Amino acid sequence: MSVITVALNIRQIHWAWLFSILSSGMYAAVFFNTRLYGDMGLQFVFILVSVWGWFNWLRGDDSHERLQVTRLNALGRWNSLGMTVLAFVLLAWFLKSYTDTDVPYADGFLTAGSLLGQILLSRKKLENWHVWIIVDVLYVGLYVYKGLMLTALLYAIFVIMAIMGLRAWSKTCPQ
Repeated sequence: MSVITVALNIRQIHWAWLFSILSSGMYAAVFFNTRLYGDMGLQFVFILVSVWGWFNWLRGDDSHERLQVTRLNALGRWNSLGMTVLAFVLLAWFLKSYTDTDVPYADGFLTAGSLLGQILLSRKKLENWHVWIIVDVLYVGLYVYKGLMLTALLYAIFVIMAIMGLRAWSKTCPQ
């Protein structure tokens, strides 16, 4: 179901958000069972962000015109970086202090990065694909470490799909 989500996102089809909601619900259970609590919690946040993204993609921008693929400006890049670092620090601290996860820093970093990717995707920012490429590559390693080989394979596929998404969206994005 996640592959369908990404394929529809590449094509900028709003039904991707429905599949995102469904796959996030299923993955929450998988991550709970493997003690990846950051990733589990992220799935619930993804559900909320997916509802918001679906609304954005259907409603459009402030003038209700269809959202177009755009790039972050310099301030947007700095804000994104700052909020991601802050989220990472808070998530890693929480996971290390209050859960029994054996990978609090990796889980916190990838959770923060995934949240950034999802928010940028919701606003059709080209940089979402850069974030997903980095995050998905790192997730492959984490899932191999956790023994989730099928999930690692899925995320390897996501890396390829994110590269395809970057190429497709770059063609429609103004320089």
